[in-house]
Amino acid sequence: MEPENRFVLITGAAGGIGRATVFHFARQGWKVIGVDRTNFGDDFPQDGKFIQSDISISQNLEAIFGDIRLFTDRLHALINNAAVQVAKPLLETTIEEWNAVLASNLSSVFLGVKLAYPFLKAAGGGAIVNVSSVHAVATSANIAAYAASKGGLLAFTRAIAIEFAKDNIRANAVLPGAVDTPMLRAGLGRGHVSGADVLERLDNLARKTVNGRIGRPEEIAHAIYFLADEAQSSFMTGQALIVDGGATARLSTE
Repeated sequence: MEPENRFVLITGAAGGIGRATVFHFARQGWKVIGVDRTNFGDDFPQDGKFIQSDISISQNLEAIFGDIRLFTDRLHALINNAAVQVAKPLLETTIEEWNAVLASNLSSVFLGVKLAYPFLKAAGGGAIVNVSSVHAVATSANIAAYAASKGGLLAFTRAIAIEFAKDNIRANAVLPGAVDTPMLRAGLGRGHVSGADVLERLDNLARKTVNGRIGRPEEIAHAIYFLADEAQSSFMTGQALIVDGGATARLSTE
């Protein structure tokens, strides 16, 4: 299939990883549909489509896919990237905050996958890439709701892979570690890394990785593309790809 005939839907398109992913797919010739509750700006790919909407509201997702159908009747990849984070102690987290995190990070993926299924099937199959997190496999204090949502997303990825295999639809997850995004910077005050300011905290966080630096959004975008591209990852499904600079490879006791 020629690249210019491939369509991808990316949620959380205006964020750090999402924006890098939009541009990377566009450079490879894909037609990109982006969704975010924040405006993307004027530089969204001209041959694509941007929809400003909050996917944590289920009714919005129905409207989004109705809008997408006016643009294309098929999708070759679905990238579930949108997420929010509440950084506070578990005992101080309200049920409203807990529900908001799960609605954005997990429930929206469940419904989005259901709504995207006919589009993926119409394309003869495709790929679902869920952007989970290293917090699905190793976490820290004051981020319980986020960790739970990302762990659930990893389990859901396996379920999708099993149920959709008959339709030639693969499902995998990318688990980013510390990547320099607005979300990462906003969460640096939750006490897991020391430093008088954001830059010092970033430096101290970088030292905790094996290769001694924070990741770039473009590096995660490349991993997402690898899992979405049939030519590169056709025999992968139901898997978790950790991209964290080696952070989870090192014993915490060392």
